[in-house]
Amino acid sequence: MTIEPLLSPCPSPPPCSNLGWLSYGALKGDGILIVVNTVGAALQTLYILAYLHYCPRKRVVLLQTATLLGVLLLGYGYFWLLVPNPEARLQQLGLFCSVFTISMYLSPLADLAKVIQTKSTQCLSYPLTIATVLTSASWCLYGFRLRDPYIMVSNFPGIVTSFIRFWLFWKYPQEQDRNYWFLQT
Repeated sequence: MTIEPLLSPCPSPPPCSNLGWLSYGALKGDGILIVVNTVGAALQTLYILAYLHYCPRKRVVLLQTATLLGVLLLGYGYFWLLVPNPEARLQQLGLFCSVFTISMYLSPLADLAKVIQTKSTQCLSYPLTIATVLTSASWCLYGFRLRDPYIMVSNFPGIVTSFIRFWLFWKYPQEQDRNYWFLQT
């Protein structure tokens, strides 16, 4: 048995979102943002390393990863060197992180046309949809509690897109994979 089919066609992006929110949390002095995004960045890094280990097309993945990390470094250079005012830096970094998070939550809708055309939700993950709605709702509530519009507003699309995907799962139920066998325990 080969590992290739078990890997997704493209890896998760480098931990750019986690590192952005980690910087935002550090600048704001928010321990919860710091801890959660440190763990998230570490897990994303481990995922990328494991993916690269098994990936047959390392050159493409390395190029994508290097490009995103280059963009991340340019962003850090901008925020830490060209924006000396900490309050302005916090506002601009919050906006940057929000845009990145919103685009992350909207990305699964790229498969919307494929789902409607094929009348199949095979390309969508139900467990990931549940995790997304729970995570984005938690962060929305946390942002509301802190009265932080960057945290609150950037996570709201996660709730909306999750409910769109739930509707798609209801409208086009997934068929059981006939090639999958449960192991008897």
